[in-house]
Parts: sequence; C-alpha cells; structure tokens
Amino acid sequence: MEALSHMNKTNFQTLSNTTVVPVRFSEVDALGIVWHGHYLKFFEDGREAFGRAYELGYLDVYKNNFATPLVKINVDFKKIVKYGDSVKIITTYIHSPAAKIIFKYEVYRESDGELVASGESTQVFMNLEHELYIVVPDFFEKWKQKNLEI
Repeated sequence: MEALSHMNKTNFQTLSNTTVVPVRFSEVDALGIVWHGHYLKFFEDGREAFGRAYELGYLDVYKNNFATPLVKINVDFKKIVKYGDSVKIITTYIHSPAAKIIFKYEVYRESDGELVASGESTQVFMNLEHELYIVVPDFFEKWKQKNLEI
C-alpha cells in the first residue's frame, strides 16, 4: 500500500492511496472474468486501505460515534479482468465543504497497467442513532485540517 499526497489547483492537498488486490476465485464467473458487481468490492478495498493510511477507517469514524453509509456510487467499466490477475486500486479523496466523503477510484490491471474501471462514491455522516448529520462533524473537520492543510 502506498499513500500519496500533493497540492491541487484549489490549494487543498490531494490525498491518494494505492493498494494491490489479487482477483479471487469467488469474484469470477464461469468464463473466469470478474463479475461486474465485484468492482464495488474493489472500491471497498480501496476505501479500507485509504482509511488505514490516513486514519479515516470505519473504526476511526465509529470511535467518534458516527457511521458513513454510501449514498451514491458509480462505476465506468473499461476492460475485463480475469482470475489470476491482480488489480491496482488508486483511491483519491475529493474535498467537499459539505458533510460528506467523496472518493474517486481508478482500477488498473497490474500486469499491463491497463485502466479497467473508474468510479466515484459519496458517503454521508450518520450518528449512531441513525440520524443524518448535515453539519460537518468536529472530528472530520479536524481530520481535514490535519490532512489537507486547510
């Protein structure tokens, strides 16, 4: 796993993480091709790796009495991936002033570097009583100040 950061044109630091995941037998169909629904699992693998690298994992959020359910996700499929391949997942945090977490994903076939899928997800904050939070939680504001140099 690799964590990367740089400044973007809005003067916020961009945070990215790269992780490599082998294609598991349970993820392919009878032709040995990854079933389209498993790309969401690759995105999840990317979010978890990002969370470990930047202290924004599900347990970090939960310790602050919040959960971050997905409310939107999209995938653009480009190429196939087969059993025996590994995928490199680049997960990039997209800054938003709103009370949400947005990630962009790029999934590459590791053997030849081909982009096989891309996408984006949006998560919102919900307290442990399952109430939607429309204001940025204090812990997340502090996380952004620390990691985005804002």
